[in-house]
Amino acid sequence: MTEGILLFSPEGSPFCFKSRQGKVRLHWFCQALTLVAATTGAAFILASKNVSERPHLVSWHSLLGLATLSATLFQLVTGVCLLFPKWLPKWLPVSPQRLKLYHATCGLLAYLLATATVMAAMFSDWFSASVRGAAWWAFLLLPLFPAAVVMNQITNAYLPRKKISS
Repeated sequence: MTEGILLFSPEGSPFCFKSRQGKVRLHWFCQALTLVAATTGAAFILASKNVSERPHLVSWHSLLGLATLSATLFQLVTGVCLLFPKWLPKWLPVSPQRLKLYHATCGLLAYLLATATVMAAMFSDWFSASVRGAAWWAFLLLPLFPAAVVMNQITNAYLPRKKISS
């Protein structure tokens, strides 16, 4: 998910040699792969919960995961509309610039929700029993660094610049 977003970073990417269209296609592929992996994981978790007859969606981790999948699906819809603007219904007058803003905003929301989901998983009984002390704190804080980089890139690219008047 991170590389799918950072493909467009002005600071550089391993795929800096690609054209804009090549980066868009690679972005699409990375994000589609992320969605497939997340949906597959959620399906396995739901199947495991059904087999063990345990309740669904009772932890913060699971609720945040559901919110992440929902935001990712909305982001996917806005991305498909950007790729295929002729598919937009005529009754929905949205400019491409506004659609890009919606896509970036949903992407940022999905990424931050994914970060919160990963951080919530650190509070599980299994993880707390497996990792203790300073390592637990390191694992808890580690997802915040790429989230800060992604948030900085998206806000710098899409937030309007304020002119300084003297």
